[in-house]
Amino acid sequence: MLEGFASSKVKTASGIEIHVTVGGRGRPLLLLHGYPQTHVMWHKIAPDLAKIFTVVMPDLRGYGDSGKPAPDDKHLNYSKRTMAQDQIDVMHALSLPRFQAVGHDRGGRVLHRLCLDHPDAVERAAVLDIGPTASMYARTDKAFATAYFHWFFLIQPRDLPERMIGADPEYWLGRLLGHWSRKPGVFTEAAMAEYRRCFRDPAGITATCEDYRAAASIDLEHDRADAQKRVACPLMVLWGAEGVVGKMFDALALWREKASDVSGRALPCGHFLPEEAPRETLAALQEFLVI
Repeated sequence: MLEGFASSKVKTASGIEIHVTVGGRGRPLLLLHGYPQTHVMWHKIAPDLAKIFTVVMPDLRGYGDSGKPAPDDKHLNYSKRTMAQDQIDVMHALSLPRFQAVGHDRGGRVLHRLCLDHPDAVERAAVLDIGPTASMYARTDKAFATAYFHWFFLIQPRDLPERMIGADPEYWLGRLLGHWSRKPGVFTEAAMAEYRRCFRDPAGITATCEDYRAAASIDLEHDRADAQKRVACPLMVLWGAEGVVGKMFDALALWREKASDVSGRALPCGHFLPEEAPRETLAALQEFLVI
């Protein structure tokens, strides 16, 4: 899937190792995946991006082949602030301290925090199919809670969701991918095999639940403390016209509350833009990013 790319492990300042896959040449571009996937989700567009950028694709902590630190009572180990610092450590280790970045789903939430905490590092940012975490929670109603039930299931105390998902992780994975996508057959067999391999790990199930627990607790504390901060760099917002974000929220309006320079549009797909609409996603990124 990612021929010509090389993978390695980078040890961060916190002591955990981040699995990172790098390829291409040109200005650095950081790609951050979402739940319940790994860096492999970029495989349809990464080769083309690598023709003009140095593409860096980590597995977020807790995901894929990256380290999975034990949970803590305040969920600090999986706060978006901590996960954003991982990316700073990775890019510094690669001698790429200033970069452009794209984040899908959870990766977009990490990128939002990255832009707030490390504004000098991020030149341009694109978030895919999300609204700001605090804004989406504040607008929760029955329709949203039904569509995004996992937000409220995964935050339940250990180890309720872990046991339930662990009883049949492949069913859970397949059900979510099918529920959030809007086009049949968009996930290649090779990608699915990789997602299944990684999601069978009980430590990964716990870690990804911790990601959501952090989002409903410590991340909201950090967001409240930084309520007046704005993303300073240009921000592009892309979302699936047929997905939950596209149908239930005004994504541009939400992000204009959080950033100074916002553009973007809907694409003809559900939640998984790089796999459901790779041609359109690639074109939008090529228009926005600086070569």
